Amino acid sequence: MSDLRLVIFDVDGTLIDSQAHIKGAMAAAFLAESLPGPTDEAVLGIVGLSLPVAIAQLVPELEPALTDRLVTAYKEAFHSLRAADFPSPLYPGALEVLEGLAAQENLLMGVATGKSRRGLDHVLEAHGLRRFFVTEQVADHHPSKPHPSMVQAALAETGVAPEDAVMIGDTSFDIDMGQAAGVRTVGVGWGYHGADRLERADIVIDAFSALPAALETVWKR
Repeated sequence: MSDLRLVIFDVDGTLIDSQAHIKGAMAAAFLAESLPGPTDEAVLGIVGLSLPVAIAQLVPELEPALTDRLVTAYKEAFHSLRAADFPSPLYPGALEVLEGLAAQENLLMGVATGKSRRGLDHVLEAHGLRRFFVTEQVADHHPSKPHPSMVQAALAETGVAPEDAVMIGDTSFDIDMGQAAGVRTVGVGWGYHGADRLERADIVIDAFSALPAALETVWKR
């Protein structure tokens, strides 16, 4: 039996603070279609969902063609903002914790994100993170969170059993996805959903430095 463990990270709101780009791109997309923009709270509430699902949830009554145009406008605005600005920053302590986890011989790491392949590539390259992750699951190839497909694919690629894996994220979508796949879950309190929406997680932490101890705690349960 393998003694490998797998830690799967969400990206937006967990590894990087991308809310400025997300809110700006969403506002620009709705403006391009002469629609009233959603509130910042509403926008952050859908971070983590695949983009078409997120926009459909923000404005359920839209016709599919208009939803498609908003998706396209959002992508264009996001890419423009990212090109004109610095990359979204890593949360404090993220790099140090990733380096510490990578030093553990029996531990693998991956990501499961609502970002596109292009978007994840930009983040990994901008911050030099690709070296940490052996499995990378993106929205292009899976149903939107909280469907368990991304976590299931990460388990299959690494050969790690569900009971030896943990999903880490800042939204209820991450927690629900992990639980649907049968893995343990860690909620992080520095992201886009409040603590009340993370209560189903096995444990919730408020600083990256607390993650190594939290992982040991959930694996002992």
